[in-house]
Amino acid sequence: MVQSSVLGFPRMGKLRDLKKATEAYWAGKLSQDELLAEGKRLRLEHWKIQKDAGVDVIPSNDFAYYDHVLDQIQMFNVIPERYSKHNLPTIDEYFAMGRGHQKDGIDVPSLEMVKWFDSNYHYVKPTFQDNQTFKLSDDPKPVRHFLEAKEAGIITRPVLLGPVSFLMMGKADRNQTVDPISLLEKLLPVYEEVLKQLKEAGAETVQIDEPVLVFDLPSKIRNAFKPAYEKLTALQGDSGPQIVLATYFGDIIHNFDVIDAALQGTYAFHVDLVRHPEQLEKVIEHLGPKQILSAGVVDGRNIWKNNMKKSIEIVETAIQKLGKERVIVATSSSLLHTPHTLESEKNLDEEVRDWFAFATEKASEVALIAKAVTEGPDSVRSALEANAKSMQARATSKRTNNPDVKKRQEGVTKEMHERKSEFPTRYAEQKKTLKLPLFPTTTIGSFPQTKDIRIHRNKFTKGEITAEEYEKFIEKEIRDVIAIQDELQLDVYVHGEPERNDMVQYFGERMDGYVFTTHAWVQSYGSRCVRPPIVVGDISRPAPMTVKESKYAASVSKKPMKGMLTGPITCLRWSFPRDDVHQSVQAQQLALALRDEVVDLEKAGIYVIQVDEPALREGLPLRAGAEREKYLSWAVDSFKLSTAGVEDSTQIHSHFCYSEFQDFFHAIAALDADVLSIENSKSDAKLLKVFIDEAYPRHIGPGVYDIHSPRVPSEQEIKDRISEMLQYLKPDQLWVNPDCGLKTRQWKETKAALSNMVAAAQYYREQHSKSA
Repeated sequence: MVQSSVLGFPRMGKLRDLKKATEAYWAGKLSQDELLAEGKRLRLEHWKIQKDAGVDVIPSNDFAYYDHVLDQIQMFNVIPERYSKHNLPTIDEYFAMGRGHQKDGIDVPSLEMVKWFDSNYHYVKPTFQDNQTFKLSDDPKPVRHFLEAKEAGIITRPVLLGPVSFLMMGKADRNQTVDPISLLEKLLPVYEEVLKQLKEAGAETVQIDEPVLVFDLPSKIRNAFKPAYEKLTALQGDSGPQIVLATYFGDIIHNFDVIDAALQGTYAFHVDLVRHPEQLEKVIEHLGPKQILSAGVVDGRNIWKNNMKKSIEIVETAIQKLGKERVIVATSSSLLHTPHTLESEKNLDEEVRDWFAFATEKASEVALIAKAVTEGPDSVRSALEANAKSMQARATSKRTNNPDVKKRQEGVTKEMHERKSEFPTRYAEQKKTLKLPLFPTTTIGSFPQTKDIRIHRNKFTKGEITAEEYEKFIEKEIRDVIAIQDELQLDVYVHGEPERNDMVQYFGERMDGYVFTTHAWVQSYGSRCVRPPIVVGDISRPAPMTVKESKYAASVSKKPMKGMLTGPITCLRWSFPRDDVHQSVQAQQLALALRDEVVDLEKAGIYVIQVDEPALREGLPLRAGAEREKYLSWAVDSFKLSTAGVEDSTQIHSHFCYSEFQDFFHAIAALDADVLSIENSKSDAKLLKVFIDEAYPRHIGPGVYDIHSPRVPSEQEIKDRISEMLQYLKPDQLWVNPDCGLKTRQWKETKAALSNMVAAAQYYREQHSKSA
């Protein structure tokens, strides 16, 4: 019998229940017991969904109140002393590490948060000390959740992030020198202990994720796998459960020597056959004589309905080599990256609705494939015929193809990607036009989205207020935001984006080729959820998207107004893209649409235009080489195509979240943006050294405080950050700004933080003036 398996399930619930509960707890409106009870309710609900779908192997310990890596940070006592010394309740210490804590005389920032591989999910980075020790917490969560499911009559497969990945994805704390992988010998005993406790609780198998196996690994990481898994697999049997080693998001062919040397003792091996189906034959060749293959054939990263014919062919190939007892049909990765259920979408057009499958539906898909290959296709004939019909309907739909868009793409020339002049000439013109001081201050774009804004947007969406009434409300919000920026004395203003629901959804709603959902929320970080639009066809811009609001803002502003756009790569990466057309084609279509918008903004008198590309790093292929260079080539071309149509006097900005881009800095420089702003407040300022090493000629605004946390940085804290930056950047290069947009923050903390930021910039302006 071929079993079915899900590697992980979304946590938030059908209606973002977990988001609402955690935010209520943070606001003091929900007790700790109530929060924990809601978490338990959701876990039981999600296990039952998978059981009812017919899934044989259901995961546990995939649930987290904030982040699954943060769960292990706390469970293994990787808690920096700045958090542990306050003796906060366990759940509050946990949230303090995830989002910071500024209450009752305690003031600590959050730990660093970075992207989970090439996804839009963010994990909290383990942060190690030179004298790091590890200790398993009392009542460890994986055991507790396994017993919880067992009590409900569901035997689950607990999930752990593996020891090598846990260490490799961490870092030494500030002012510490420890190499995380050197801690492996100290760390392994806590893994052994949790495995033993899981075995005692009744767990027969445990899924250990080692996703770093898709990377090009340095020798010290490669050498860590053998001793790690010799110890862990030695427990299998009487002392510990059978180990299912899982990888995803790439191929592992280049690391077969590591796998052969260290991992043959594992019970089963999971590989992603959606991203890299071509690795199947070689993976089978490297399996041990009894080792089971977990075949990831149902996409855990996108929302398209599974092509049953293709998946069954892949699984049948594996069965022919291994037999039915040695194959498991699985999702390619955790379903964390997909929405909860398609059942919630009551307003989707029926044609496109038939093309989609969300997490609940994907659970049914793995069960269906397993049944088809176990009992034969006749056992699920009607379902397979319906699936084939759906595949054909999508392939031939007029909604997917627009001849006008394709014709315009054919007319794109090399010259369309280049600005009229080099940066020195442009900057001279921009100084005349903008008249900015040294250390100019600005924000990244959005200001707090208040309850009043959300209420009015909802009323407009429901038709309860007219377009004119809504427009007047938005204009009032813009005036209010400009008045606040006047009061704060910022140098370059933004209009605050009160009319925008999301930085990608807003643009997608104004372009042809997209469709939208009502409840298809996906966790981005902590309680933050996004509702990615879906690219279903060729993309074009039928009319201006932002010009009206930006032009109005400029008309009531004393300072330069910055037009705000989301770049083509981010629009693509933070959507669910098509899987039937190469992403470079979709990116170029988006670039052409945005090019029209950039030119229209300039014509409307907007001479600072920011085209955000926070997802550029996210889209980078996980391995160095030709694939990565190809991606960077078309990604850079897409950005330049979208921005190069303006005059020299118009200043082009771009924003990047997460400043770990040393390994592709040449592409960042090639974007030819006049000003870059980057996340930097939780990163070591030494990362800025690359700007010196590469003699970066243009301007940069490294973020001076973390917007993901509600804490307010002091003026001195921001001065210290600027002082660090000036060790790596010239004064006339440096802009002063927050890490990212302020949409999720409250006005009180926003004003206080920006006031300190402006004061710090003014201090350095005065210092430089005195020394000049």
